[in-house]
Amino acid sequence: MDLLGEYRILAGRGAVWAALNDADVLRRCIPGCEELEKVSDREMTATVVAKIGPVKATFKGAVTLENLNPPESYTIVGEGKGGVAGFAKGAADVSLAEDGAETVLSYTVKAQVG
Repeated sequence: MDLLGEYRILAGRGAVWAALNDADVLRRCIPGCEELEKVSDREMTATVVAKIGPVKATFKGAVTLENLNPPESYTIVGEGKGGVAGFAKGAADVSLAEDGAETVLSYTVKAQVG
């Protein structure tokens, strides 16, 4: 599954970059994320609940920040296992562009569930 889009945020790029590196903010941005705990500056552990058709599964795994180019872009990579429900993995390329006092956040997501 591939997704792409953009959001206009009423904040400067530095503030948006700081928020995107905050585990609590990221937890609220990841659909179904129940827990996200920072292990290091680039690594986190996560618990995500996803419903795929009639099946609801809890995935536990890791989230890593890669290709860091502060405060312009990074790649957020996640991989989790849901026991008998299978696996989920994906990555999102995120970029931030200044537009006056606002920031345009663009993203491209590639995700797999099996």
